[in-house]
Amino acid sequence: MTEKRGRPIGVLICSASCHEVGLVEPTLDVCFVSETPAVLIGDKAYDSDPLDVSLRGRGIEMVAPHKKNRKRVATQDGRRLRRYKHRFKVERFSVG
Repeated sequence: MTEKRGRPIGVLICSASCHEVGLVEPTLDVCFVSETPAVLIGDKAYDSDPLDVSLRGRGIEMVAPHKKNRKRVATQDGRRLRRYKHRFKVERFSVG
């Protein structure tokens, strides 16, 4: 997990078979910073209504485009998804 400039704020290591949605909250729990991020940006793998509800309870907004096979009502709109273009910063981040 990185902050908006691409600097790391949390790292969690697990097996490659873990689903990304299940790692969001444990990663938040081990963040290096005391401030909780106001917004998290993720790819389509993070499109999860239970995750949205859980993060909202922590005061965090999840921004992730919807999967093509989404059955429930859309929760993201164009205004919120404009932030999604900044997701590349975490993709560019590398250790070492």
